[in-house]
Amino acid sequence: MHWILRRNCSVSPAQLGLTFGLLSALSLSVALFFWFQGAVLVLPFAALELAALATAFLVYARHAADGERISVQEGQLVVELESAGRTERCEFARDWVRVEPRTGHGLVELRAGGRSVRVGRYLRSDLRPVLAKEIRQALRAG
Repeated sequence: MHWILRRNCSVSPAQLGLTFGLLSALSLSVALFFWFQGAVLVLPFAALELAALATAFLVYARHAADGERISVQEGQLVVELESAGRTERCEFARDWVRVEPRTGHGLVELRAGGRSVRVGRYLRSDLRPVLAKEIRQALRAG
């Protein structure tokens, strides 16, 4: 049994790069036109604008592939959390895992052996109890 929970991204990093390239080309062509007309300060401001836009795009692209993978396999519950290209992996013995949905619509907490991990950050809050129920059922099914 596997669950793959991903961030809802409407634009992939490749599409974002293409968009940035097109915006850069347009902005630089307009800035160069005015620079050749004698408005020399337009080009530095266009470069500053593109640097700010690149920073915003990089922050977005860095987290575009964030997600959670939860699987029940071979007597273990395996949770992999990916954030900004860094992956954290937690393995729990299936028989000792406690699934605790947080009060209200908080994240689902998985506990075993003094360790815990929270999952469900990429789910709507009303679907988190459903995830907790499905994980409990998969753990019982063996």
